[in-house]
Amino acid sequence: MRYKLFGHSGLRVSELCLGTMTFGEEWGYGTSKETCRQIFETFLQAGGNFLDTANLYTNGTSERYLGEFVQDEREHLVLATKYTMSSPGHDPNAAGTQRKNLVQSLEASLKRLGTDYIDVYFIHMWDFLTPIEEVMRALDDMIRAGKVLYVGISNTPAWIISRANTLAELRGWTAFTGIQVEYNLIGRAAERELLPMARSLDLAVTVWSPLASGILTGKYNQGQGGGRAGLAVANERSLSIAAEVVKIAEARECSPSQVALSWVRQQPGVIIPILGARTVAQLKENLQCLQIRLTEEEMSQLDAASQIDLGYPHTYLQPTDPHNFAYGGMFDQIDAHRGIEAIPNL
Repeated sequence: MRYKLFGHSGLRVSELCLGTMTFGEEWGYGTSKETCRQIFETFLQAGGNFLDTANLYTNGTSERYLGEFVQDEREHLVLATKYTMSSPGHDPNAAGTQRKNLVQSLEASLKRLGTDYIDVYFIHMWDFLTPIEEVMRALDDMIRAGKVLYVGISNTPAWIISRANTLAELRGWTAFTGIQVEYNLIGRAAERELLPMARSLDLAVTVWSPLASGILTGKYNQGQGGGRAGLAVANERSLSIAAEVVKIAEARECSPSQVALSWVRQQPGVIIPILGARTVAQLKENLQCLQIRLTEEEMSQLDAASQIDLGYPHTYLQPTDPHNFAYGGMFDQIDAHRGIEAIPNL
């Protein structure tokens, strides 16, 4: 296991993150406490130090289990959790990004995790009712209080994240150092705005559902599942992409999941896939993606099979388009040292 800097910070995190949404059996698809402990220990033995959970996961059991497991290694581990989401109830302030929910959610997470501080505290999803100023100042207050070390944000439009970081920089508050997005061969929408923004602002990208809820393992192609798989859909397009992954895996004599994870890992920028597992064997198999390096030909093959239309304005702004006159037709003759990282699919 190697380590990466978490965006524009000095925090060192493992190149893979262990997701713990399966820790606990309350939601019907998780696993037992003992198996969770074995998964946790297997990840640490492989050199992993980056752990991801959320206050919502398995009604808080994920945080409780993780809090118990990390006690002996707390100083050496990078613990990330999230707030914002809540199960349906009768309290309108039990969800959202507002200061009240932030303070209450953070205190509850600290108690469940059995720790005095969170290494990386994520907004789980954006709440369009709360002003950006309130969110960024409240997060900064938590950092100044020593309860949070770094902040990140998930499931939020790029324009909001960019505005929030600009506001934080202007007012001397702490800016986001990382984002968390859905990204995989089937779901590449993050390439339109979020990933170029992350590269331009030097934000780490933690990736949830890198296997598209299991579709990219090839099991749906074998008739072991059908219809909707999590947020991904096992339709004609996704199954054809999975078939391409299986083809490369068979030629390499490795698993399809290792190929799909390697494609994510080899994207430009600081990309950190989040591995979720229900069994130790599943985690061990996915950890083997660290031994895989796809060739340029294999990457191109997968890119072609899963390509998306970036849409306007990206298709209009491509520098290599002969109808783009912003560079006078001389883009290829300009040695540019900045800005290139923000151009999608260049």
